[in-house]
Amino acid sequence: MSVLSDFPITKKWPAEHPDRLQLYSLPTPNGIKVSAMLEETGLPYEAHKVDFGTNDQMTPEFLSLNPNNKIPAIVDPDGPGGKPLALWESGAILIYLAEKTGQFLPEDPAEKYQAIQWVMWQMGGFGPMTGQLGFFHKFAGREYEDRRPFERYRDEVKRLLKVLDGQLDGRTFIMGDDYTIADITSWTWARNINGFYEAADVVGYHDFKNVVRWVDTCMARPASQKAINIPARD
Repeated sequence: MSVLSDFPITKKWPAEHPDRLQLYSLPTPNGIKVSAMLEETGLPYEAHKVDFGTNDQMTPEFLSLNPNNKIPAIVDPDGPGGKPLALWESGAILIYLAEKTGQFLPEDPAEKYQAIQWVMWQMGGFGPMTGQLGFFHKFAGREYEDRRPFERYRDEVKRLLKVLDGQLDGRTFIMGDDYTIADITSWTWARNINGFYEAADVVGYHDFKNVVRWVDTCMARPASQKAINIPARD
């Protein structure tokens, strides 16, 4: 596809500014990651709300961009070689935006891959386990008489918080003094434990002092404050 209008998703979510990066998302932990990154980098973009309440994520237009029917997803009209690029999976999008802008990813090769390993840590563990904890603690899963699933995810989230707390000991951010995509990918999920999932007490969230301090630091950034409501839920 050579121009933005060639993408079927633009029929359902028309671009007012076709020269800008198009974001299809909702302010969930995964969605906020990309909104925060875009706000931090200053890249011009246009946000489109994918409404779960009306199953927007299951429409043919959205599935034409992301067959995995998850947010966030993007179309960058100015992708590699000046050609449009469609991309989904929040971790992949963060790495792409970091390399596109030269921001929030260390230049040193060793440190770069260490930052990426923390992105993978979140994608493969911290996010999925926290999401399962939320399901079994706050949503339909809490009605299950068998408490073993809840206990499994509770204990795993506690273990992962301990790993993160240890990494943050003596550091402002995950990689040290600099804020990177390693932070952006994880603070949104840690925030959810103490917020939307109402699970702080069950995992002892406030006992992880380094994590609590780090989340507060990340959330205090102006880009983070904007991102938690992009796209606006109305």
